[in-house]
Amino acid sequence: QVQLVESGGGLVQAGGSLRLSCAASGVTFSIYVMGWFRQAPGKEREFVAAISQSGGSTDYTDSVKGRFTISRDNAKNTVWLQMNSLKPEDTAVYYCAAKRSFVDRVVLSSDMYNNWGQGTQVTVSS
Repeated sequence: QVQLVESGGGLVQAGGSLRLSCAASGVTFSIYVMGWFRQAPGKEREFVAAISQSGGSTDYTDSVKGRFTISRDNAKNTVWLQMNSLKPEDTAVYYCAAKRSFVDRVVLSSDMYNNWGQGTQVTVSS
């Protein structure tokens, strides 16, 4: 079982930037597809970004394309979400998720992930 710990959330003004980190432990990180999801108050959890095991493939939800970048370093067991040009509608709890897979791919569905972090709050003020 992989342990995931997110950090880097906080309060930022619209137009600002934050970088979220997710540190994994207890597993061979390089065989895990990684994803970021978010959940705003009163809304369902939604996909934000995903990255394949090698880092060679990424995908994003349309609302963050061009603003957010997902990356990973398998030697550091860490995945990041760089968030630029933040908007108030980006306000949510952000969760890191991991799925073991021996096929290098991205996974967009939250139902496919079976390892989750505790979440980190991101608040964007207008």
